[in-house]
Parts: sequence; C-alpha cells; structure tokens
Amino acid sequence: MPDSPSVPASQNAGGFGNRKNRRETDMQTPEAYTRPNRLPSLTGMRFIAAFAVLVSHVTGWLVGTMHPGLPYLLTTLGPVGVAFFFVLSGFILTWVADPDDTAGLFWRRRLVKILPNHVTTFAATTAAMFVAGVPIMLVNTVPVLLLIEPWIPNFDALGGLRGINVPSWTLGCEMVFYFAFPWLLRAVERIGPSRLWAWAGGVAVTVIAVPFLALLLPTQPATSWDPTIPQWHSWFAYSFPLTRILEFVLGILMARIVMTGKWIRLSMTPALLLAVVCVVVQSHLPGIFRLCAGPTAFALALVIAAGACADIRGARTPLGGRVMVWLGEISFALYIVHYIVIQYGPIGLVHATGAEVTAPLSTRLVDVLLTVVISLVLAAALYTLVERPAVRRFSRPAGRRESPAAITSVTDRQ
Repeated sequence: MPDSPSVPASQNAGGFGNRKNRRETDMQTPEAYTRPNRLPSLTGMRFIAAFAVLVSHVTGWLVGTMHPGLPYLLTTLGPVGVAFFFVLSGFILTWVADPDDTAGLFWRRRLVKILPNHVTTFAATTAAMFVAGVPIMLVNTVPVLLLIEPWIPNFDALGGLRGINVPSWTLGCEMVFYFAFPWLLRAVERIGPSRLWAWAGGVAVTVIAVPFLALLLPTQPATSWDPTIPQWHSWFAYSFPLTRILEFVLGILMARIVMTGKWIRLSMTPALLLAVVCVVVQSHLPGIFRLCAGPTAFALALVIAAGACADIRGARTPLGGRVMVWLGEISFALYIVHYIVIQYGPIGLVHATGAEVTAPLSTRLVDVLLTVVISLVLAAALYTLVERPAVRRFSRPAGRRESPAAITSVTDRQ
C-alpha cells in the first residue's frame, strides 16, 4: 500500500510501455491532463476497510462466543474488507500505471511493498508461537512464509491451526494479481470505452456465480470455524487466487471507466448507501454465500470510483482529511499486524478453547479497546520503521532515477 495514490497526470493513461494506447486514451479523454496527483479519499477508505477486518476478528470475544452464532453483520465486515482491498488494488494500480514502466520494475516495487512487512510479522508470529507453546510445524509455517497458502485447499495451512498470522493469505493472492497485472492491463486497455461498463457488469456477475460453482466441490471435511461450510467450498470461493482475481479485474475496469470519461456521475453518498445495503444482504446469506463478495464487490467498486471522482473534482470528503489519510497510510501495517495482537495480546485468542466466553462485558470491552490501541501503535511503528524505509531504499535500482509515482502504488489488502 502506498502513502496515497499519486501519479503525474500525464502518466494516468496506458501502462507498461504502451505509449500508443496512452495517446489514444488522451484523445478520448480531454480531461486526462487535469486529474489530481493524489486521491486522498481512497487512502482514507483503506483504513475503514482494514478496521472493518479488525472488528470482524474481535467480534467473537466481544459478544461472548468464538464460533457459529456470531452476529453475522459484524463478521461479514471481514470478507467485505478483503473484497474492498482486492478491488481497490486493481483500481489504483491502473490509475498510477506508467507507460514508460517495465514489468520487472513494477514487480520489484510490489515485492518491496509487501515482503518487508510480511517477513517482519512472520518472524514476530513465529517467536510468539514458540513462547506461547503453539506447535511449529511445516503446514503452519512454510506455506505462510512463502505466501502460497491460498493455493492449498487445506484449512490447517489457511488458518485452521491457531497461532499463525491468518490475514497473510491475502498477500498470496495479491502476489498473483501483481504478476498478472501487466497483461491484464493491456487486455483491458484494448476494450473500447463504450464497452467498459458491459465488461464490468459481466465480471460482477461472474463474482456472484463463484459460490454456486463452489457447491460442485466435495462437502467434506467442514471448516473448523463453521461446521455448515465445507472446507473445499470455502477455499474455492474465498481463498483461491484465480477466483479472487475477478475482484482485482473489476477494479481495473472501474479505473478505466473513470479514466476514459465514462463514469455515470454517481456521488459517494448513494454509492455508500448501496454498499451498506449489499453488506446487510450479504450478512443474511447462508454459508459460503456470506463469505463471498457477491453483489457487494460491484457496490464497493462504485464507492471507490465515486471517491476518486470526488477527489478529481476537488470536493472535500470526510475520508480525505489529514487524520484519515494518515490512518490510511498505516492501513496495510494495521491489516497485517492486528491478528497477532488478537491472538497474543489482551484477548489471548491463541489460548481460547472455543467455549462460551465468561468474562464480564466490561472486561471484554477493555480487552478489545486495548487490542485496537496496541494494533494501531504497532502498525504505526511497522509503517515508520519497516515499510516506508524499505520502499524508499529498495523500490528502484541503485543509480536509477524514477518519478515518485513509479515508486508509490497500492497493495491492498487486506
């Protein structure tokens, strides 16, 4: 995740050496050279999404139970936050794509953005596992370290065993997205502006179809966290990179819709209301359908595009203020560190038995508040001491000058 989406306006069209496409897009979009260099509202949105994931992970402790029976509206915020990051990642990477960039330099920047935080939190998690007496095995360490766990339909690798930093699976998906992005961008750039909405709608419908396809897979074994959801269904619909890449592509398409002047002028307020309605509906769906992005992915894409357009117009939004932008800057660090705090901090989820929580509500509220505060402090430290220095030092080869936009782009996480 970058500090914020930032790119010289002249680089906002076309990418990865595609100068011809850039010229054609500029002719189609006279306003291309008047776009702002920063989209602060999208940066602020990143914190909301990361905090939503944190809320979903502490819900069990807060309401007094660790397994099924949780208020589904709160637990659905986690999957929604992940879907938001996947869509946002496609949108921002398209927005900042540099026509003079190369795939190699792009991949270098993405690795520098992800790996320092990932390796640091992996080392911290492993140390905490050792101290807490959590079994350290190949299945709950090696796939996580290599970011290949979303490819493995085994819930032990994906987080079924307590102690590992579960959110890291989304980084494995992002790695796949980044590898494919140069080709995906070129493919989407070949789509005529008049057909972009149709393609976006088609991808959104495909996202909705994913859990239906998952029903064709085996129904045993069940996930450890919900006996009504088969492990194979959860993996295919929620974790498998080749199904989650659909949300990333949706973000690419939505960015191209805005960049080519085909946006429908939908403002942030109705887009947010639509997203809230979709989240409520999703929270009442059964089993695997509650986990998947479904129609919420398209609503989130509209929110992202509406926020970008508000920034383009220079409109002030509550998400674009100084505090929200700073919180958005540390959102990747918050996302990747908060689950460690939940497991080994005041809540101590790693030692939970899954039985009814008997602690008084006041104690649980204090534990949750402390967890949030500690997570924010550690996120700020991780961003300041690890993420930002690594990006500044290693984003470009020694001796090569690059524009700040080429160094900053988005990891979205999740």
